[in-house]
Amino acid sequence: MSTSSPEAVKKLLENMQTDLRSLSMECKKKFPPVKEAAESGIVKIKTIAARNSDILATLKDNSSEVVQPFLMGCGTKEPKITQLCLAAIQRLMSHEVVSEAAAGNIINMLWQLMENGLEELKLLQTVLVLLTTNTVVHDQVLSKAIVLCFRLHFTKDNITNNTAAATVRQVVTVVFERMVAEDERFKDIVEQPPPVQGNTNRRSVSTLRPSAKDAYMLFQDLCQLVNADAPYWLVGMTEMTRTFGLELLESVLNDFPGVFLQHQEFSFLLKERVCPLVIKLFSPNIKFRQGNSSAASPAPVEKPYFPICMRLLRVVSVLIKHFYSLLVTECEIFLSLLVKFLDGEKPQWLRAVAVESVHRLCVQPHLLRSFCLSYDMKQHSTKVFRDIVNALGSFIQSLFIVLNTGNPAATNTSTGGSGAQGAAQGGPGAGGQGGSLTTQAAFEYRGTWIPLMTVSVQGSAKATYLEMLDKVEPPSIPEGYAMSVAFSALLDLVRGITSMIERELAEEEAAVRREANPDQNTQPEPGAHLVWEEMVSACWCGLLAALSLLLDASTDETATESILKAELTVAVLCGRLGLVTPRDAFITAICKASLPPHYALTVLSSNTANLNNKAYSIQGQSVQIISSSSESHQQVVAVGQPLSVQPQGTVVLTAKNIQCMRTLLNLAHCHGAVLGTSWQLVLATLQHLVWILGLKPGVGGALKPGRAVEGPSTVLTTAVMTDLPVISNILSRLFESSQYLADVSLHHLITALCSLSLEAVEMAYGTNKEPSLFAVAKLLETGLVNMDRIEILWRPLTGHLLDKVCQHPNARMREWGAEAVTSLIKAGLAYKHNPPLAQNQRLQLLLLNPLKELSNVLHADIRQKQLESVLQILQSQGDSLGPGWPLVLGVIGAIRNDQGESLIRTAFQCLQLVVTDFLPTMPCTCLQIVVDVAGSFGLQNQELNISLTSIGLLWNISDYFFQRGEAITQELEREEAALQKQAQEKGEPLNRPFHPAPPFDCLWLCLYAKLGQLCVDPRPAVRKSAGQTMFSTIAAHGTLLQQSTWHIVVWKVLFHLLDCVRKSSTTADKEKIESGGGNILIHHSRDTAEKQWAETWVLTLAGVARIFNTRRYLLQQLGDFFKAWEVLLDHIQSAALSKNSEVSLAALKSFQEILQIATPVKDSAMPTDALAAMGVPPILIDPLSAPGPGRPLLRSDSMLERLTSYNGAELQAPPPGEESALEDAALWWSAWNTWYRTGTDSTRPPSGGTGTDRPSFVPSQPFLTALVQIVPALYQHIKTVFSMEDLRKLGVILHGAVSIPISSDASPFILPSYTEAVLTSLQEAVLTALDVLQKAICVGPENLQVMYPAIFEQLLLFVEFSCKPPQYGKMETKHVANAKYNQIQLFAPAEWVALNYVPFAERSLEVVVDLYHKTACHKAVINEKVLQNIIKTLRMPLGLKYGCPSESTWKLAVSSLLKVLSTGLPVARQHASSGMFDTMWPELANAFEDFLFTKSTPPDNMSIQEFQKNEAIDVEVVQLISTEILPFAIFIPKDFVGQIMAMLNKGSIHSQSSSFTEAEVDVRMREEFSKVCFETLLQFSFSNKVSTPQEGYISRMALSVLLKRSQDVLRRYVDDERLSGRCPLPRQQVTEIIFVLKAISTLMDSLKKTQPENVDGTTWAQVIALYPTLVECITCSSSEVSSALKEAMGPFKDFMQPPVSRVQNGES
Repeated sequence: MSTSSPEAVKKLLENMQTDLRSLSMECKKKFPPVKEAAESGIVKIKTIAARNSDILATLKDNSSEVVQPFLMGCGTKEPKITQLCLAAIQRLMSHEVVSEAAAGNIINMLWQLMENGLEELKLLQTVLVLLTTNTVVHDQVLSKAIVLCFRLHFTKDNITNNTAAATVRQVVTVVFERMVAEDERFKDIVEQPPPVQGNTNRRSVSTLRPSAKDAYMLFQDLCQLVNADAPYWLVGMTEMTRTFGLELLESVLNDFPGVFLQHQEFSFLLKERVCPLVIKLFSPNIKFRQGNSSAASPAPVEKPYFPICMRLLRVVSVLIKHFYSLLVTECEIFLSLLVKFLDGEKPQWLRAVAVESVHRLCVQPHLLRSFCLSYDMKQHSTKVFRDIVNALGSFIQSLFIVLNTGNPAATNTSTGGSGAQGAAQGGPGAGGQGGSLTTQAAFEYRGTWIPLMTVSVQGSAKATYLEMLDKVEPPSIPEGYAMSVAFSALLDLVRGITSMIERELAEEEAAVRREANPDQNTQPEPGAHLVWEEMVSACWCGLLAALSLLLDASTDETATESILKAELTVAVLCGRLGLVTPRDAFITAICKASLPPHYALTVLSSNTANLNNKAYSIQGQSVQIISSSSESHQQVVAVGQPLSVQPQGTVVLTAKNIQCMRTLLNLAHCHGAVLGTSWQLVLATLQHLVWILGLKPGVGGALKPGRAVEGPSTVLTTAVMTDLPVISNILSRLFESSQYLADVSLHHLITALCSLSLEAVEMAYGTNKEPSLFAVAKLLETGLVNMDRIEILWRPLTGHLLDKVCQHPNARMREWGAEAVTSLIKAGLAYKHNPPLAQNQRLQLLLLNPLKELSNVLHADIRQKQLESVLQILQSQGDSLGPGWPLVLGVIGAIRNDQGESLIRTAFQCLQLVVTDFLPTMPCTCLQIVVDVAGSFGLQNQELNISLTSIGLLWNISDYFFQRGEAITQELEREEAALQKQAQEKGEPLNRPFHPAPPFDCLWLCLYAKLGQLCVDPRPAVRKSAGQTMFSTIAAHGTLLQQSTWHIVVWKVLFHLLDCVRKSSTTADKEKIESGGGNILIHHSRDTAEKQWAETWVLTLAGVARIFNTRRYLLQQLGDFFKAWEVLLDHIQSAALSKNSEVSLAALKSFQEILQIATPVKDSAMPTDALAAMGVPPILIDPLSAPGPGRPLLRSDSMLERLTSYNGAELQAPPPGEESALEDAALWWSAWNTWYRTGTDSTRPPSGGTGTDRPSFVPSQPFLTALVQIVPALYQHIKTVFSMEDLRKLGVILHGAVSIPISSDASPFILPSYTEAVLTSLQEAVLTALDVLQKAICVGPENLQVMYPAIFEQLLLFVEFSCKPPQYGKMETKHVANAKYNQIQLFAPAEWVALNYVPFAERSLEVVVDLYHKTACHKAVINEKVLQNIIKTLRMPLGLKYGCPSESTWKLAVSSLLKVLSTGLPVARQHASSGMFDTMWPELANAFEDFLFTKSTPPDNMSIQEFQKNEAIDVEVVQLISTEILPFAIFIPKDFVGQIMAMLNKGSIHSQSSSFTEAEVDVRMREEFSKVCFETLLQFSFSNKVSTPQEGYISRMALSVLLKRSQDVLRRYVDDERLSGRCPLPRQQVTEIIFVLKAISTLMDSLKKTQPENVDGTTWAQVIALYPTLVECITCSSSEVSSALKEAMGPFKDFMQPPVSRVQNGES
C-alpha cells in the first residue's frame, strides 16, 4: 500500500493524533509546555485534514509546526518521551512530509541528543531514515548529519560504533546515489560548463548541482581526513581513523566510478587528492626491507602496517580497475609498487597481499591489454605488463629458492616447520612414490616441497588476506598459499589473455568474412594485432620461465594438466599470431617435459640455447629458464632405449612425461594449423618418445606396440601398456587430422616430417641396427589421409622418400621408404578423385611418376617392391591407367642385366599380365612401348626362359595387332594427326621412328626391329626363337603392311639383320664351348660360337629368301626391287662362300628357293615403265644416270639389244607380259653372275703350299652338288642371253667342282662303297647340267649350235678323269682304289680322298657317244674337229688298257670308239676334200696302235676265258679296220694306210717283244688276233678287186712287210738254237717261232687261193727266199716247233713247179 493512498493518509493522520495524544499525556505533569504544543498540534492536523484535498502536501508545507511538539519532546531528555518523539518523527519522514526547514530543526535536535549521548542507536536510525526517504537535506545540514554519524562511530560502545560505521557507509552511499539520480534527471539538458578558472581546491564547486556538490564536498573531506588534515565541509569532526577512511574511499570509488569519470571536478579530485595520498601512505612499505628494520626508528608509521597496507592495495585495485584511463601515469606508479611488493625481501604477509592484488589484475584481460597499450607499447615507458608477468615468475621462483637460502625472515612459518609438515603429511618427499594413498597436490623442486591449495575458482580472484579488514596484526600465511595464488594468477592470466585475443581474432575473421559480403562494415580496430603481439611478446618469457619451473616441480596430475594447458594455449596463440620464437619456445618446453631429463635432442637444445641467450631481468633479478631437475620424484612408467647413434644405457619415462606427450599430441592434433615450422620440434619429440616406448609402424604407417621390441631394454609398466593403444591411436588421429589443415600448414607438416626423416636417415648410416621409421611411417599416413589434395604435397613427399629413404643402405629403412612410396601410389590411384583420374591426366602422371623414379634405385629389394606394386596396380587399376601406361610400362621395362633373376621374373609377370589382359584397354600409342619392353626382356641375359617366353609374347602381340588392325589404325592416325599439328605449330619435324611410314605400319616395324635385335642376341636359343618368330610374323601378317612400308621392312629390317648376322658370324669365336651351362651337353655341330652363329645365319638367310619368294609380286612393285635382289644375291654369295659348310650349303638352298620362283601373275594396274620399276631409268634416255648397283647391270650385247628392243621411239609402255620378261631378264642375269662368282670362288683350287699343308677350307660335296643343281633352273631363265663365253665359265666351274676331293672322314657317307661303280650326286648334277644345256642347244636356234664343241670338250675332260684323276691345287690325295678304308681311319684321318672318278668318266663317255651320234654332221662339230678330240681323249684309256684304274674303262673306251667311228668315219670320208679331218687320221692310227699293242701287261690272275674275251675285243677293232677303213683307202691319207698296214703286220706276227725278260715269259699267245690281222693283211694283199692303184699299193706293202718279218724271226731262231746247245730256248721265243711258222703256212694258203696276177715277182722272190731258212730249222729240238715247221713246209709243194703265167717286170 503506497504512502499516498487515501487509506494510508487517513492512517497517518490517525497515528499522528495518537502520537500527539501520547506525548501530551506523558508531559502533562513534568513538561507542560510540551503538552500544550502537542494539543495545539492535534488541532492543527484536524484543521488540515478538514480543509485540504491534498492533505500530504499541506502537511509538508506545515511540517515545521507539525514537528515542533516532537522536537520539544526530545528536548526533555526523558528516554521514554525521546523514544516516542523519534518514532513519530520517523513516521513523518517515511511519509515524506518533512520540509527542508523541519529537517534542519530535526538534525539540530539530533545533534544535541548526540552530544548528550542519548538514544545513540535511535539517532542513527533517524538520520538514516531522514536521508534515505527524501532529498530535502542539503549542504550544511547534510554535513552536520554525516558528522553526527561519524561522531557516534567513535564512542565507547562497540555496538554503537559498528552501527555508526554501517550508517556512515550507507549515508555516504546515499549522497552519491543522489548525485547519480540528479545526473540522470538532467542528462538530457546539455549545459555549457563554465570556463575553468584557476586550479584552486574549491573552484569547481560552483559549477556543480546541489547533490553533486554535497558528494564532492564529502569526498574531498574524506581525503582530507585520511591524510590527517582538517575537513572543509564536515565541520565538527573530532576524530577519524585512516583505515575507516580508506575503506570509505574504496567503497565510493568502487561503487560510483561513473561519477568520477563523468565529472571533471571529481576526476580532478582523483588525480590531485587520492593518488598522492595513496603514494604517500605506501612509502613505509616501499622503504621497508625485511631483516634490516633498525630499532632506532621510533616512529611506528615507518614500519609497514598491515591494515593500512592491505586497504591501500584494495584502493589501488579499484583505481586501476575503474580509473585506469584517467590515471595512466599514476597507475604506472601503482603497478610498479605492486611489483616491488612481490620482492623476496618484503614481509610474507605483504607479498601474499600483493600476490592477491596481482591476481585481481590477472583476471581482467582487458585491463592487462590497456597496460600493454599504455606502457609497454610506448617509448620511454616502463614495460609494466611485462614486469607484472616477470614479477609473478620470479615470485614463484623465489618461493622455491627462499627456503634454501635459510633466510630467517619467513615471518610466520619457520623453515623447519615446512619440512616437518611435508613429512607429516606423507608428501611425495617423504613416502616415495605411492607412499600414501591420498597424496596432497604439491610442487617439489630440488628438495623444496610446497603444497598447493585451492585458493579461488578459476577466473575469479577471491582474495583471503585483502578481505581481512578486521585484522590489525598481520595474519600468519599458511605454507603454499602464496604459491597457490601465484599459480592461479598465472593460469588466469594465460586463460584471460588467450581467450580475449582468440575472441577478438575470431571477430576479426568473421568481419573479414563479412567483408566478402559487404553489407555490414565493421572494421576491427587497427593495430589490434600489434597489441596482441606486444602482449604476447611482453609476457611469454616470464610465463615460460614460471610455467616450465612449475611443470618441472609439479607432482599433481591436475596441476600438471593445468600447466600444460597453459603452455599449450600460449603456444597456439603465438602460432595464430605468427610469433614463431615464443611459439617454438613453449612447444620446446612441452617437448622437453615429455622426454626423460637431460635427454639429448638437438632440435630442442638448439632452441633452448636461443632462449637462454636472452637474459630476462626482472628488477635486476635474472630469470633463468630452469632446466629440469633430475631428482624429481615421479612415478616411472617406462624404460627404453634412447634414439641415438650410439645408445648409452637406457632412459626412463615417468607418468608426467606421458602426460606431456599427450598434451603434445593434443597440440599437434587440434592445433596443427598454427604449428608451422615447430612441427619439427613436435614430431622430433614424438619420434623419440615413440622410439623409447617401442612403437613400430604397421600397415598404412600406423604405429603399433612392437611385438618383439628390440632388446630386453624396453620395459613398460601395465599403466603405460594400457595407454599405448590410446597413444598410438591419437598419433594416428593426429596425422589423420592433417586433412583439415590448410595447405600451408600441411606443407609445414610435410617439411618437418621430411627433415625428421633426414635425421633418421643420417643416423641410420653405417649401422645395421633398427632405424627410426617414425617419420617415414607418418609421411605415409599423412599422404594417405590427404588424397583429396595430394597434388600439393606429392612432390616434396615422394621426392624425399625417393631420394633419401629408398636409396638408403639400411635395408629396413629402404624397405619402409619403398612401402611408403608404393602404398601412396596405390592409394592415390585407387582414390575417387574429383574429377576422376581418367579426366585428370596430369594428376595421374604425377601419381605414377615416383613409381618410375624407383627404377633408378639400385637396391634389388626396392625394385622388387616396386614391381610387386606394379603387379597390384595392374590387377586393381589396370583398366583405368590410360595415359599412365607409358610410365607403368617404363617401370616394367627398366630391367638391367645386373639385377637378379627374381626381379626380372617379377617384372616379367607384370608384362605377361599386360599382354594377356590389358592390350585392348591401353592407348594404342603405348603398344609400341609394350613391344620395346617385351624386347628388352628378350635381351636380358639373366634368365633364358624369360627371353624365350618374351619372344612368344611378341608373337602374341603381333596376333593382337593383326586382329585389331582397323581399330588400332584409326586411333593411331587420330593421334598422328594431333602430333603433326603440334609439330607444325612448333615448326619442328615430327619425331617418330620410321617416320614416313603410316603409324600402324610403324608399330609393325618396331616389332620387327625388336625381333631383329633379338635375332642377333649372344644366345643361340634366343636367336633361333626370334628368327623363327620374326619370319613367321612377317609371313602371317605381312599383308597388313602398306607397300611403302615393305620398302623399310626389306632394307631396314631384313637386310639390316642379314648384315648383322653376317658380321657376327664371320667374327664369331672358334673356341670350343665345353658345356652349355649346368650339365647340358652340346652337340659337336654346335660346340663353338661360330657354329652356333652359323645356325642363325642359315635361319636368317632362309627366312629372307622365303619372304622374297612368297612376296615376290609385292616386292617387285617397290621401286628398287632390282637393287634389293642384288643385295640379297650378295648375301647369298657371301654365305655360300662362308667357310662353314652348314652356312654355305643353306645359302645355296636359299638361292635355289629364290630361283624356283614362278613369275607372278600381273595385275592390270602395274607400274607402266618396267625399267622404272626395277630402279633402272630407261637406258636410252640417259645412260649415265642409271644408278648401277655396284656392278654393271647389262652383261652382254644380246641382253642390251633385248632390253632396248622394247623401247619404241616414243618410249611407250611395253606390251603386258613383256615388261616382266624384261625385268626378269635383268634379275636372272644378276642371279647368274652371282652363281658364277660363287662357283668360281668356291671351286678355285688353293694356291701355293706343299701337299703337307692342310688347306684352309675345302667345299663339301653337298655344297658343290647344290651349287651345280642350281644351273639347270637358272639356265632356263638366261638361255636367251647365254653366250659361248658363259659356257666356258660354266665349264671351268663344273670342272673345278668335280675335281674337289673329300675329306676321308666324310668319304664313307658320300661314297656308297669302294666296289660299286656309282656316281656321286655331285657328278650326277654336273652331267644333268650339261645334259640340260645340250638339250637346250639341240632345240635352240642355229646360233646356239656353235656351243656343241664346247660341250664335247667339257665332257671329254671328264672322260680323261678315268685314267688321270684331276688335281685340286697341289694337294696330295689318295685314290679310292688304293686307299683302304681302315688305313685311312687309323693312320691318316685328315687325308683327302679323291673320288672314284671312273663311273663318272664312263658316264661322260656314254654321253659323248650319244651326243656325237646326234651331232656328227653339225658344221660346228666338223669344224671344231670334235671327232679328232674324242679319239685323242680315248687314246689315254686305250693306251693304258690294263693300266686303267678300272677294267671297264678301256672296254667302254673301245666300244665307244667303235661306235663313234661307225658314225664319224662316213662323215670324215664325206668331208675328206675339205681337209677338216686331215689331222684326225694320225690320231686314230696312234689310238689303234696304243690299244692293240698296249704296253701294259694283263694281271697275273687273269683267267683264260677273260683273256679270250679281251682278245675278241682286239679282233673287233681289226674287223672295224677291215670293214670301215681299208675298203675306203682312196679317201684316206697314204701315211695312215701305211701305219695301219704296219700295225696289222705287227699283229699278224706272234711276237710282241724282242727282249726276253722274266716278266714276259708268261705272255699268252693272241693266236686268234694274229690270225685276223694276218687275214686282213692278206685280204688286202691279194684283193681281187684292185680298183685303184692305191689299193694295190696297200697289198704289196702289207705282203713285203710280212715276209720280211718272217725271215728275221726264223733266222734269229736258228742262230739262237745253235748257240744254246742242249739248253731249251725260252718259252717266249719258242712261241714266237711257232707263230711265225703258222703265219707262213697261212700265207702259203692265201697265195694258193689268190689270183696269180695279184702277186708280183718281188713277192715271189721273198717267199722262195724263205724256204732255205725253213730247212735250217729242221734241226730244232722242240717238238712244237717241229710240228709247226711241218705245217709250214707242206704248202711249198704247190709252188714247186713254176706257175703258168709270167710276171711282168715285177711291177703291178
